[in-house]
Amino acid sequence: MAQVLEFKLPDLGEGLTEAEIVRWLVDVGDVVAVDQPVVEVETAKAMVEVPCPYGGVVTARFGEEGTELPVGAPLLTVAVGATSMPGAASAAGAAESVPASSNGSGAASGSGAARASGPAAEGSGNVLVGYGTAAPAARRRRVRQDATGPAGPAGAPAPAPAPASASATATVTTGAAPAPAVPAPADGPVPVISPLVRKLAREKGLDLRRLRGSGPDGLILRADVERAVAAPATEEVPAAAPAAAGAVAAGAGERVPLRGVRGAVADKLARSRTEIPDATCWVDADATELMAARAAMNAAGGPKISLLALLARICVAALARHPELNSRVDMAAREIVRLPEVHLGFAAQTDRGLVVPVVRDAHRRTAESLTAEFTRLTEAGRAGTLTPADLTGGTFTLNNYGVFGVDGSTPIINHPEAAMLGVGRIVPKPWVHEGQLAVRQVVQLSLTFDHRVCDGGTAGGFLRYVADCVEQPAVLLRTL
Repeated sequence: MAQVLEFKLPDLGEGLTEAEIVRWLVDVGDVVAVDQPVVEVETAKAMVEVPCPYGGVVTARFGEEGTELPVGAPLLTVAVGATSMPGAASAAGAAESVPASSNGSGAASGSGAARASGPAAEGSGNVLVGYGTAAPAARRRRVRQDATGPAGPAGAPAPAPAPASASATATVTTGAAPAPAVPAPADGPVPVISPLVRKLAREKGLDLRRLRGSGPDGLILRADVERAVAAPATEEVPAAAPAAAGAVAAGAGERVPLRGVRGAVADKLARSRTEIPDATCWVDADATELMAARAAMNAAGGPKISLLALLARICVAALARHPELNSRVDMAAREIVRLPEVHLGFAAQTDRGLVVPVVRDAHRRTAESLTAEFTRLTEAGRAGTLTPADLTGGTFTLNNYGVFGVDGSTPIINHPEAAMLGVGRIVPKPWVHEGQLAVRQVVQLSLTFDHRVCDGGTAGGFLRYVADCVEQPAVLLRTL
C-alpha cells in the first residue's frame, strides 16, 4: 500500500523564514523522482528550485503561484510507492480547488476528506494539519479530539494553528477539551488551517486576529472570512478609537508590502540598528597612486584587475592587523567570536534590490581571483540566480557606494557582522601633495563598527591603515 508523505518548505538559508511560490514544476497526479525539483520559489535572497526528497505520485499541492509560505508549511504530499493517483490522495489533492461550501471552506472540506479516507491516511501525517510539526503530533491531536468530544461532521478538520505571519512558524498543541471561540491573542498563532483562508483574508484586508472562528476550538473557516467581508464587525474598543482613526488617516496613501528582497533588507537593517551599538569614523585619502598602480597592472596584460578587488585586498590585509573587526558577538554566551577566515561581502544593486553576495576565503585570493569572483557574483545577482550559499556567511562587508556618485555615507552594519567599510566616489580635488597644492584623485573612506568588539583606537587604526594603502599601495608589499 502506498504511503502518503508530506513535504514541507525547507529552510533555504540563513535567516530566511518564508518564500513565495513563483512556479509549480509538477501537477497533482504527476510521478516524481527523489530529488526532482517540484517548485520554484523566490526567497528574500534568490530564486531557488526546491527538490522533493520523496519519489512517488503527487497527491496534493498547497498554495497557488504568488502565495507566500513560511518555512515549515506544507508544499505538497507524495504517495510513495504508488504509480497512479490513489483515491484517498485524490480527495486530499482536491482541497486545492474545491470551492467553499455552505458550512465552511473548501480547503477544510478537502482536509476532512483526506482524514476520512481510512487506513491510508494514518501514514500521511494528515495533510494541512500542523505547521512545522511531525506526523505523529497530528495523529495525537486527532485522537484527543475524537475521545473528548462528540463526533463532528465527516468533513470537519481537526484544529491546528497556522503561523501568525508569513515570516514565522509556530507549533501549538491543542488541549484536552475544545477551547471557547475567542479572537487569537496578539502575540500567538492564528487558528487557521487553510492557506486559502489566509489568502482570502489578506486580499480583503482583514485581520484574522479579530475574527471569532466558528470551527472546532475556534478554527477560522472560509465562511467566517466571507461573513466578515459582507458585514464588517461593529464591536470597537472605546480607548482604541482615536488610534484607529489615526491609522485610517495614515493609510490613505499607497501601501507597498515589505516582502521579498525589500522585506529582508528592512528586517536586517532594523535588527542591526536595534542590536548593534555602532559608531562611524571616516577619512579622506589620496587615491592617485592606487589608480596609477591599477593602470600599470592592467597595461601589463592578462585579466583586468578591478578597483574593487584592490580595495578588497587592502581590507583583508587590514583585518589581519585588526582581527577584532572580523568577528561577531554572541550575547547569549556573552562572548566575542573572532573568526579565522575572511568571507567578504560586497553590496551590489540589482533590479530586484540590494543584495550582498559573499566571496568565500577572500584572504586566500589574489587580486585576479577576487576580480573574477566579484564579476561572477555580480552577474548572478543581476540574473537572479544567486543561491542562498552565495548570500550568507559573510564576516565583513565592503560597500562601494561611490558608484552612485556620492562622496560619503554612514553604512549600517550587515548583522551579525562587526564592521563595514564604505568607499565613496574617486574624484579630482585640490590636495596638498609634497608641499604643493595639486589636483589629485581623492576618495572618502568610512568605517562603521560594532563598539562592543573594539574601541575607537582599533577602528581608527584599521581605517588609517586602509587609507595608507590607498595612498601608497607599496605598503601592501609588507604583507604579501
